[in-house]
Amino acid sequence: IFSSLQFAPHIMHLSLCTSPVRTMTTGKSEDGTETGEGDEWMQGKTLIKPLDQLDLTEAELKEEFTRILTANNPHAPQNIVRYSFKERSYKPISSVDQLAVHFVLEGNLLHQDSDEARRQSAKQEFFLLAQAAGGEDAGDVEEGGGEERADSVESKAGKKEQKITNQFNFSERASQTLNNPLRERGCQTEPPPRANFSATANQWEIYDVYLEVLQKQEKNKEKAKAVPKKDDDKGKKKMMLVETQSDDITKVAKVAKIIERMVNQNTFDDIAQDFKYFEDASDEYREQEGTLLPLWKFQYDKAKRLSVTALCWNESYKDLFAVGLGSYDFTKQGRGMLVFYSLKNSTFPEYIYPTTSGILCLDIHKHLPYLVAVGFYDGCVAVYNLKEETLQPIYKSTAKSGKHTDPVWQVKWQKDDMDNNHNFFSVSSDGRVVSWTLVKNELVFTDIIKLSLAGAVSEGPEGMQLPIMACGTSFDFHKQIDYLFLVGTEEGKIHKCSKAYSSQFLETYNAHNMAVDAVKWNHFHTKVFISCSSDWTVKIWDHTIKTPMFTFDLNASVGDVAWSPYSSTVFAAVTTDGKVHTFDLSINKYEAICQQPVVAKKKTKLTHIEFNPVYPIIIVGDDRGYVTSLKLSPNLRKKPKEKKGQELPKGPEVEIAKMEKLLSLLREPENSNA
Repeated sequence: IFSSLQFAPHIMHLSLCTSPVRTMTTGKSEDGTETGEGDEWMQGKTLIKPLDQLDLTEAELKEEFTRILTANNPHAPQNIVRYSFKERSYKPISSVDQLAVHFVLEGNLLHQDSDEARRQSAKQEFFLLAQAAGGEDAGDVEEGGGEERADSVESKAGKKEQKITNQFNFSERASQTLNNPLRERGCQTEPPPRANFSATANQWEIYDVYLEVLQKQEKNKEKAKAVPKKDDDKGKKKMMLVETQSDDITKVAKVAKIIERMVNQNTFDDIAQDFKYFEDASDEYREQEGTLLPLWKFQYDKAKRLSVTALCWNESYKDLFAVGLGSYDFTKQGRGMLVFYSLKNSTFPEYIYPTTSGILCLDIHKHLPYLVAVGFYDGCVAVYNLKEETLQPIYKSTAKSGKHTDPVWQVKWQKDDMDNNHNFFSVSSDGRVVSWTLVKNELVFTDIIKLSLAGAVSEGPEGMQLPIMACGTSFDFHKQIDYLFLVGTEEGKIHKCSKAYSSQFLETYNAHNMAVDAVKWNHFHTKVFISCSSDWTVKIWDHTIKTPMFTFDLNASVGDVAWSPYSSTVFAAVTTDGKVHTFDLSINKYEAICQQPVVAKKKTKLTHIEFNPVYPIIIVGDDRGYVTSLKLSPNLRKKPKEKKGQELPKGPEVEIAKMEKLLSLLREPENSNA
């Protein structure tokens, strides 16, 4: 044992059971001689004497002393602690690693009886035999080439030839049968949809998930403990049924919407056929008249008492349009609503956004069809995102962010600014034309121009003279010149303005005797714009001339006017007597080629009109919350007939020439008088 301890002191240490041992303590006297002081416990320097010098009995000699050897590492730490996430405290580790490695040597020795050793020895023998066979062949060649040695015959006689089987070229005889020809059969399937998902599982995320599960369990326990009263049982059961039904419907919302469209298209199949294929054959017998064919009628039950205050088609999705609902009766202002309809489903809106204030105007972004700018009666402007699930706008102006103090009458999206931020303009009765920029999570406003009445001054505090602000009611931006825009006012004037000048107008037109309800540039001719007013008139202008080029009296207040997207000379207007007036100046310069009432009740007033950008239809809104779609007959969208062997030019240049021809007829007398 002691010899083994000498070689491995790091593995074991000797622990002896202590018992009294006779020792002799030695000391030195004054004269230098050693003196002994009897039996003592081991104190100071001890010297164990040989057994023959000790007075021991036989019992003491035969007494056994137990020695215990342990494998504990004396240098291993005994006080290691680690943090326990379960108990949220530091806990000592009970198991300590006692192993201490001093020397490791990896060898390549194998036991001779093992399988690996046998395989290696077999390979070795094979290579030795191969080398021996190769050496004999080489010796024969050398002997044939040179002189024969004397001992060559003896060496040949002494060696026995060993016949070795050919290990490298061996063929086995077997019967050959006819193999059936292989046939390939393949099929191709669509690959399943794939999506890359990546996430990190942190300690706090796991903790949050466990908290949510605990909260759900606590809520379930509270529901189980709460005993419902007998009277409330029926009501609670109904509520539970409604909740479960709503949850079930949300799971199949997309499928239900598609099925609803299919059912509606089957129900209104005759209208869909008329929309796609019907052309009024009677137009062939009347050259200068046309008709409007009623198609779908859009309504929402919760918006019956509201008026249609704005209409706008979506440029990207040609069947989708937005409807703003509010009230023009300013003594009965209240809630409003923003709804979106599709021609594929006329019975129910695609999107519904209720508002606390009435909507007076809206505009859909041309390149981002999910962004909608809205103006309210209370002076706020807002931006809705159709992609968001919330019913609230993502941007909305407040008193701190410079909202209008009067109703907002019109909004228009413009091109992005230098920093690629989206922006739109608004005009209000407070006389301000404001640019709104969407910056991160807020709307930043910039006053473009303040409308003022020429020569009108009011007295302010301390005798200051302040200009009286004009009330803006409508505006429109030029199609090609970005900085140029027109503003119609409540006083009946139209101002030509520039974004670069905020204090003065480029031109002022004395347009109407009452408020200008709408002003719009022509889609093709860059000089022409149209205006309408409650004074029963619609006027067409050349912005280089102060007087109107055409004036039409419609015998009723005109609510809205719109240019057609397919012809520079076609426009339509709606009046408060429920009629739609359609004009084509290239056919008749004096009166409408179609005047048609489109409402059933006489007291219903038409408020707005819009042309579809692609299909030959228009939509008309009234003060009862209804939107009616109408198809234009061939005479209302007539194009010049092509002669045999002659192709007529097409494109915007033709439309510009048509309008320019009409304007030249009106400009000639003025030039001759001058």
